[in-house]
Amino acid sequence: MKKNLLKVLAVAILGISIASCSNPSKMAKDAQLVTVESNPRVLEVIADEITATYTMNFPAEYFHPKAILEVIPVLVYQGGEVAAPTFKLQGEKITDNYQTIFKTGGKASQTIKFAYKPGMEKSHLELRVAVWNKLKKYDFPAPYKLADGANITYKLVHTEGVTAIAPNNYQKIIREQKETQILYTINSHVVRPKELTKAEIKEFQDFLAKIEQDERRKVAGTDIVAYASPDGPTTLNSKLSDKRGETAKQAFDKVTTKVPVDAPVNVQTIAEDWEGFQQLVAASNIQDKELILRVLSMYNDPMVREREIRNMSMVFKTLADKILPELRRARMIANVDYTNYTDEELKELASTNVEIMDVEALLYTASLVKEYDTKAMLYKKAGDKFKCDRGYNNLAAVALANDKLGDAKAALAKVSDRTSAFYYNNAGVVALRDKDYKTAADMFAKSSLSEAKYNSAILDILNGKYAEAANKLAGSKNDNEGLAYILTNQLDKASAAITCKCPHAAYMKAVIAARQGNMSEVAKQLEVVYKDEALKARSQNDIEFAKFRE
Repeated sequence: MKKNLLKVLAVAILGISIASCSNPSKMAKDAQLVTVESNPRVLEVIADEITATYTMNFPAEYFHPKAILEVIPVLVYQGGEVAAPTFKLQGEKITDNYQTIFKTGGKASQTIKFAYKPGMEKSHLELRVAVWNKLKKYDFPAPYKLADGANITYKLVHTEGVTAIAPNNYQKIIREQKETQILYTINSHVVRPKELTKAEIKEFQDFLAKIEQDERRKVAGTDIVAYASPDGPTTLNSKLSDKRGETAKQAFDKVTTKVPVDAPVNVQTIAEDWEGFQQLVAASNIQDKELILRVLSMYNDPMVREREIRNMSMVFKTLADKILPELRRARMIANVDYTNYTDEELKELASTNVEIMDVEALLYTASLVKEYDTKAMLYKKAGDKFKCDRGYNNLAAVALANDKLGDAKAALAKVSDRTSAFYYNNAGVVALRDKDYKTAADMFAKSSLSEAKYNSAILDILNGKYAEAANKLAGSKNDNEGLAYILTNQLDKASAAITCKCPHAAYMKAVIAARQGNMSEVAKQLEVVYKDEALKARSQNDIEFAKFRE
């Protein structure tokens, strides 16, 4: 009797068990048997997008052969929630086209993406799951939590861009020269009296006299260069040019008796004036001058040159009569230094007499003044008056530095040569400010300036190319260098690169300290961060400081 009762009970229990297993609703009741994983565990925003891959693991005998599992990934954040596309799995007796999970168990993975919205930095990713059997739906008792997040550290990037100022060529000291010369007769080193009274000498003396009266000009030195013509033996010409150097110095002393020059005199001699010979022949109307010049280019040996030219009997007489006499000479070259306007004088002229300033003075003075209006006026004057592209490029640069995007665009529109490295960089910054990242990238790629390289690193950071950005910014001392190192987890380099004592820099230092587990340093840096209300509000929800808040 007892045995029969036990058999009946066993059959009843087995029937209940089979009935239970055959009911897909049991999958929802046994939700704890399903394990879920997420990569990453802390979400990260990269290029304004959150990407995660989740995996569901089902044990043997769990998945009902006639069930469909509906999985909805949902990102829950401050201000709302957003769902990714539904993912469906089916039992082995379902004939739909979903991934099949067999009674023996299995796993399923899916990669999902969410477009970033403000507020998602304080969020979590969960899976909402339900079982369907025909038209019946059984919701799982609670969602599976996958990940927290999301990390938006890359958004600390400075996106203003670095402008480029084209250089000026303003010279504090300008070297000027005044030259005269005396001629000698063939094979002679004697200075003929008429050589010292000719008009050319008188003009030289008048020039020196005016220099004495000019406060801005001063003779820095005089070069006397004595030559022999290349129509005699080299040994003779060498001695002859040396003697001409001596007599030329004596002649210079006589010429400057009434206008003494308090500056060194350097005497140089050149035995055979082949360079002067070539210049005079090239400038002459000698019929065979191209032949003569070709001979000069063919031979380096002066003796061979002279011999070959003498062999040109048809032209040698013309050379002897017209060219060679001009090479028996000594040149007197006064080197004069003109002292240009001082910085203070230029700043005064900018407000009192800007019209007398040349283009280089305008460009240089603009670099001296601090007020935007004065800078803009000087660069605009350089552009408008002298048709100077550097003026317009620099006007655009200072306009951008003062958040005057419209003024920058107007200035760049006036640039005539739009192929310079400065134009490409500054036009790229304009596009960057307009969030036209494709145009910005094209412009920066065409510029050879270091500023353009640093600006392209901004785009790399925005696009999630952190290693490329770090390479471009290495050693630059650019504001984004430290951030690039943080994003590539080079924390020691990041600490060394961040030198600004400002809330933005303190925020990055706090991130570094948090990643290193140094909570006292996090607290210290956040004290500085809290001086900026926007950064303070950001830090309250930043996943970087989750452990600090705990």
